[in-house]
Amino acid sequence: MTDDTKIQVQRTIDAPSTAVFDVLSNPARHTELDGSGFVVSDEKTDRITATGQVFRMNMTGPHMGGDYQTDNTVTGYDKNHLLAWQTAPADTDPPGWEWVWQLEAQGTDATNVTLTYDWSKVTDKALLEKIPFPLVQKSQLEDSLGNLASAVSS
Repeated sequence: MTDDTKIQVQRTIDAPSTAVFDVLSNPARHTELDGSGFVVSDEKTDRITATGQVFRMNMTGPHMGGDYQTDNTVTGYDKNHLLAWQTAPADTDPPGWEWVWQLEAQGTDATNVTLTYDWSKVTDKALLEKIPFPLVQKSQLEDSLGNLASAVSS
C-alpha cells in the first residue's frame, strides 16, 4: 500500500515471530536491516523493551549534509507483535515520521511482517520543503524486509 503520506510493504519470513522480534528489538542489528543505506551503526543502545525508550543511531545521507545522528522514540511495543518508533535529529523532538513493524505469526515457523513508513504527522512546512517525502522508497522498504529475512536466518 502506498498513498501520499505512507508506504506499507509486507513479506512472510520463514522464522517464528520471537526470532524476528529479537532482531528488530536490537538496535545493534538495524544496520543489517536498513534497505535505504542511511543507517551506519547504533550508538551503544540497549535492547528495546518498552514504549518511551529512546535509541540513538549513527546515520549518513545527502539529505542531512552527510553524517548525523537520530534519536528514535519508541511509540509502539508489543513483544513479538509490534515495534514502532518516531525518528528525529539527535536531541530534538520527533517531527512526525514513524516506522512501524507489525508481526503476525503464521504457525510456529513463519511470520508475516508488515513495515509501514508513515510521515502523515509531519506538519512543519520548512521540514516538508527540506526533506522530499518519501525519503525512503517502497523498493528500499522491500529491501529492508529481505534483509530482515536474511538477518533472522543468520
